[in-house]
Amino acid sequence: MGIVSLEEALSKAREFNLDLIEVAPNAKPPVCRILDYGKLKYEEKKKAQQSKKKQHVIKIKEVRLRPHIDDHDLETKLSMGKKFLQDGYKLKVTLRFRGREMTRIDLGEAVMDRVEELLSDVAVVEKKYPLEGRQMHVIFTSK
Repeated sequence: MGIVSLEEALSKAREFNLDLIEVAPNAKPPVCRILDYGKLKYEEKKKAQQSKKKQHVIKIKEVRLRPHIDDHDLETKLSMGKKFLQDGYKLKVTLRFRGREMTRIDLGEAVMDRVEELLSDVAVVEKKYPLEGRQMHVIFTSK
């Protein structure tokens, strides 16, 4: 339409039963459009939903261990971890120390090495975190 006064633009918008929307307020002169604001919001919402639909979300399942875990208990927890990996999840193995267990970090490292050994046939280590506070973490992904 070109450069018109505000009153003229508002009257044109009312004439077509639409809204006057300011697109670029900092431009000289400010840029406005005449369109249906409800329809614009609806299309933006639909576009956001479409982009979210195409997004691939990676889910992580967690297995928590202790340094003095028994062999059978470890195998039971890791069989559940293998199931998570087969279902397409990433597996986070957390080893938590309590109280005086912090003095024997070497036992925790031995348990984590055993975990890596038991999962080596189905998974590979993605990230290995050293001791953070009272916890150690290892994240596995399926081969």
